[in-house]
Amino acid sequence: MSDIPTAPPPSHLAAWAGGVLYFLAVGLLIGGAPEASGTVHGLGAMLAATLLVGVLRRAPLLALVLALLGSSVVLAGAPADLSDAYPSLFLAYLSADLFLGFVVATLARRASVLAAAGSFLVQFLMIGGFTHGSDMIGNVVITVLAMAAACTAGQLSRERREHAVALRTREVSEAVVAERLRIARELHDMVAHSIGIIAIQAGAGSRVVRTHPEEAREALCAIEVTSREALSGLRRTVAALRQADPDTGASGRAALAPSPGLADLERLAAATADAGVRVELRRSGQQRPLPADIDLSAYRIVQEALTNVVRHAGTGGCRVTVDYGDEELSVEIVDNGHGGGAGNDAAHGFGIVGMRERVALLHGRFSAGPRPEGGFRVAARLPLPQPVEVAVEAR
Repeated sequence: MSDIPTAPPPSHLAAWAGGVLYFLAVGLLIGGAPEASGTVHGLGAMLAATLLVGVLRRAPLLALVLALLGSSVVLAGAPADLSDAYPSLFLAYLSADLFLGFVVATLARRASVLAAAGSFLVQFLMIGGFTHGSDMIGNVVITVLAMAAACTAGQLSRERREHAVALRTREVSEAVVAERLRIARELHDMVAHSIGIIAIQAGAGSRVVRTHPEEAREALCAIEVTSREALSGLRRTVAALRQADPDTGASGRAALAPSPGLADLERLAAATADAGVRVELRRSGQQRPLPADIDLSAYRIVQEALTNVVRHAGTGGCRVTVDYGDEELSVEIVDNGHGGGAGNDAAHGFGIVGMRERVALLHGRFSAGPRPEGGFRVAARLPLPQPVEVAVEAR
């Protein structure tokens, strides 16, 4: 069965049929209109070249050769009494010049140079054979200008297409990098906080498991709750990454849960308190629903800052202040620890980097560093979109 030749597709047949019809049209133009002017012969050859469009799309070099051959036949086969109209007959080569521009725009540079050289050679020989004196010089100049214009247009089209491809490639690459960074920030902020609390609770539980069983039991309960929250967050992240998968069914959709926000700060403060750091939560301004990206980013900044306090600050308390301004949301986390932990995080982790990236994506301002009076301060200011006022017509 595999050895049986298959018929060419209809589009290929139409292309080659157009090539045959082109030469039939050229023959009719020469033999059927012997008294027509040179302009008619030249324009007729140009119009006949439209039959080669199918060949041009599939074999540009072959289409150029056919156009040059047909135009040369029109020029050589014109009646002798039309010798004074040979400049008009050279209009036939304009179709070949257009084909040359297409070759330059689509084929490799070496093939384009060979095509341009061959096209100029054919046209120069025909001009030299049928014109003399000043007519020959004028026709050569016109031919060179027409070919130069066609090649320039083809080269500009090639460069524009290559530039568009390069832009699309760069946009795709930047989108992939941005998505990888977003996923990295989400995983870091979510997992690092939970693992930090689990590690502290596990250490505390192991020290009091024999002397204070009740405290050990509370530590184990905190580990269980924190680990379940971390697992739920990981499932939500994986489900969000796979939601475009057609195989994801109801279980995948069920794993999707609302992303955390500033409304969950009380629960975050309680979890941090279980890890040994008391959180004083302050809110000011008119509390209102925020855009999802700002709400999530503010929560993640507080979460990561509290993680650093638990891990590095060496203090038993910190303060979180959230100010709902008219134009921006301000978040500040301050502790009275020794202030060296954030430097370790910046050197060996990605917490400060991730917070800074989150704020930069929202065109906000971010600062983090030791305080002169001791401790560490993290502050972020996130611009808020202006509320849309809807005019209500009074009736």
